[in-house]
Amino acid sequence: MESESLVSIYHRFGVEPIINACGSVTRLGGAPMPDEVLEAFRQASEVSVSLEQLQAAASRKIAEHTGTEAGLVTSGAAGALTLGAAAILARHDLRRMEQLPHCDSFPHEFIIAREQRSGYDHAVRASGARLVEVGFNEIVSNAGVRRTEAWEYAAAINEHTAGIVYVHAADSEPALSEVVKVALQREIPILVDAAGEVPPRSNLKAIAATGADLVAYSGGKAIRGPQSTGMLCGKRELISSAALQMLDMDDHGQLWEPPADLIDLTMFDGIPRHGIGRSLKVSKEEIIALLTALELFSCGAYDVQNHEYRRWLEQIAEELERENANAVCSLVIPECSERWPLLEIQIEEDKVGTAFDVCRKLREGTPAVYVGHARLHAGLLTINPLCLKADQVSVLAQRLCELLK
Repeated sequence: MESESLVSIYHRFGVEPIINACGSVTRLGGAPMPDEVLEAFRQASEVSVSLEQLQAAASRKIAEHTGTEAGLVTSGAAGALTLGAAAILARHDLRRMEQLPHCDSFPHEFIIAREQRSGYDHAVRASGARLVEVGFNEIVSNAGVRRTEAWEYAAAINEHTAGIVYVHAADSEPALSEVVKVALQREIPILVDAAGEVPPRSNLKAIAATGADLVAYSGGKAIRGPQSTGMLCGKRELISSAALQMLDMDDHGQLWEPPADLIDLTMFDGIPRHGIGRSLKVSKEEIIALLTALELFSCGAYDVQNHEYRRWLEQIAEELERENANAVCSLVIPECSERWPLLEIQIEEDKVGTAFDVCRKLREGTPAVYVGHARLHAGLLTINPLCLKADQVSVLAQRLCELLK
């Protein structure tokens, strides 16, 4: 079981800790932060600093790790998307910054592939942007063989177009490089949602290297910073606008001297008031913790844990087999060695009930267990070891055996 101190802090407020076999999902608190990250968070809380100076330092460090011109620590990847869209919409026009999210008087349409739409794009729409869909995923609709194509982006660009939103995945179509080519020809900036696209670590640089103007990453997943953090990186001019629209602007104009490598004062006259990103602020502790986690992630410090994760999953599979559970276990080993393995459990629903039934019973037990539920319709439970602790593995195996015997 977890240490008494870890459990008691939640019991103090009437909340029961769970076993998280689902992974770094936000609804369960994200990935565990390493001791070095927690210590960095604690040390950062002990003194005050200028947030402008700290974000400028973060910008330099993020730029180093991503190969971009500048960066910003944000409130998750969603915050990065809102700020990125706001930066593209307003640039350094102080009137536009003041108006957002009301932007009918200037270009505010963002082109997005229809197949890349999801609830997460609300973060882009929150800036005031209006999404214009292009393309069809005819394969999914069982109506053909084609997906969205680059020419469709080009055909949709008009005087109302402010930018393009591209959701990055290993199998995204068309390739980001093709969309960047269109955008460059028409001088339209691209905002890339790459929230969960690391590992591999190479994606920190490879995505921006395509020529994308802004890229958003989650800080609380594989990077293992605070769950509420993210990163926005890319063109310095746009990062400057994003920072202006997030930072605390309650200062006298004649005293305000932000770091020149974060905010270029030559781009505008006057000092903007609080921007649309003011509610997306991040603390000094979160910034330091994320930068610490980014250094650990970038140097491969987490990779060795993947061997331990595999042993845990093999132990669970062996116990289910030994107990003659009504299930078939499959260990999923990713091609990328930087990613951790998963365990898929195909249950015999005619004997133990549906996968939804099993999932619900796991949640209702003590302690509650949350497993991956993306493929319940196919009768599959998924065990993601990222958020497990060593002393929870046997408990998890026991609970699964009880329900699947």
